[in-house]
Amino acid sequence: MSRRPWREGMINLDPPRLLGSQCQSCGNTTFPPQRFCPACGRGDGLDEVELSTRGTVYSFTVVRQAPPGVAVPYVLAYVDLREQVRVMCQLTGAQPDDYEIGMECDLELTPFGHGPEGAETVGFRFRVQPRVASRRS
Repeated sequence: MSRRPWREGMINLDPPRLLGSQCQSCGNTTFPPQRFCPACGRGDGLDEVELSTRGTVYSFTVVRQAPPGVAVPYVLAYVDLREQVRVMCQLTGAQPDDYEIGMECDLELTPFGHGPEGAETVGFRFRVQPRVASRRS
């Protein structure tokens, strides 16, 4: 079965990577890719770059109410990447009450439907790495 990203130009499927833009003038990196640099305003000299696949949880919330048909609870988070890019995404890999700010997490692709010609539509999320010991007691 064929697969396609939910938004072209935002995700590489093989190998799994998020795509961003980096300004040649000021070095600012963005996600998703932009047509101009939000830091310096340049509209030319933007390069497509692959972003790192490991990040750190900056902030998160547990969603406990959602529209009909959406399973709860689930976790939404901001994840900081080493390129100084902050990505909003779903987190997985732990029970909702076990997430902590500062947890390391890894990019993973996740299917969430099928496109017009039956191709699997793929998005992304981050999976937290289990901690050996928690600060909770």
